[in-house]
Amino acid sequence: MSATDTRRGDASAPASRNVDQKLEVVVIPVADVDRAKEFYGRLGWRLDQTPPGIVQFTPPGSGCSVQFGPTLTAAAPGAAKAYLIVADIEAARNALVAAGVEVSEIFHPGPGGPVSGMDPERRSYLSRASFSDPDGNTWLLQEITTRLPGRIEAAATSFASGNDLSAALRRAAAAHGEHEKRIGATDENWPDWYAAYMVSEQTGAEPPR
Repeated sequence: MSATDTRRGDASAPASRNVDQKLEVVVIPVADVDRAKEFYGRLGWRLDQTPPGIVQFTPPGSGCSVQFGPTLTAAAPGAAKAYLIVADIEAARNALVAAGVEVSEIFHPGPGGPVSGMDPERRSYLSRASFSDPDGNTWLLQEITTRLPGRIEAAATSFASGNDLSAALRRAAAAHGEHEKRIGATDENWPDWYAAYMVSEQTGAEPPR
């Protein structure tokens, strides 16, 4: 077997697929560490304990952090672009504006390019907004409530924060209300229905009916 076959993930060499590889840190290039530290602190991101010369912040509910420092990367300041996933893009944008951050209006992709406003059907992945740090590193807010199939394994579903969990419960409650209207009766087994619905959102599986 050639090295190329192995890199392509040949079925006879699946070892890398059986080892968890969780993204921990992304390095962003900044020109002024103190200015960047003030900005990300203002966003409400958690300042983590790190070795000298490294500043690390973690967004609320995120399993991945960002780092910056004077010697961490040779990339030009402002060259980074990353996504921030939110369950409610309007609430997320309002919180950033309240923190004094300049955020674009909410938009969604259209046939000819970005279109102002939320996605009309509020589909996951399509309602967006963006902002930049003082160096020009770009952050794209993206609203996701239901993942594409296979994006997350059912056995690994979790909620990163109380806010995410409460938002998921509210969506499940609304969907369950529609479910009870369809069946014309009170569903006494609502805990199992809620659980199935919330897992389906994260994994992209078919929701319960």
